[in-house]
Formats: sequence, structure tokens, C-alpha cells
Amino acid sequence: MNAERRLTVLSREWCHLCHDLLDALRPLQGELGFEVEVLDVDAFPELEAEWSEKVPVVLAGGRELCHYFLDEAAVRAHFQRIG
Repeated sequence: MNAERRLTVLSREWCHLCHDLLDALRPLQGELGFEVEVLDVDAFPELEAEWSEKVPVVLAGGRELCHYFLDEAAVRAHFQRIG
């Protein structure tokens, strides 16, 4: 699958909002056919410095689609835009 069809979720292992967001993303992943890359911000000091207060964050190619909670409409709009 190409990079356009990949979302990155900035997460933390101990974060219940992160787990909830990932659980909510799974049905969309199956429906829309994209990969999910999960990065633990605590393992990457540069990500932690930039995104710490917003985690969980869903990124599409470095562009923020949503944070804290899944914005299903934003994810759908992203994949509609790229085709």
C-alpha cells in the first residue's frame, strides 16, 4: 500500500483516549482500505515536544486530521480527496 493510504496515529501506551481512538479507527480502516502506523510519542523526543498536549493525533502525510477523538468526517474527507 502506498504512503497516501497510510494514517499515522501519535499515541501513548498508557493513554485510554489513544486506545479508544484506535478502536474507533479500525472499522474505517477496513471500509476505506488504509494502513495505520502507530508511533509512541514518548519514544521520539521530537514528536513528544511537538505533539505531547494533543495526543492522540491522527496525521495524514504530516497533516493533522484530528486529535483527542476520532473525527470520522475528516478521515472520510481525506480519503475522498485523494481518491
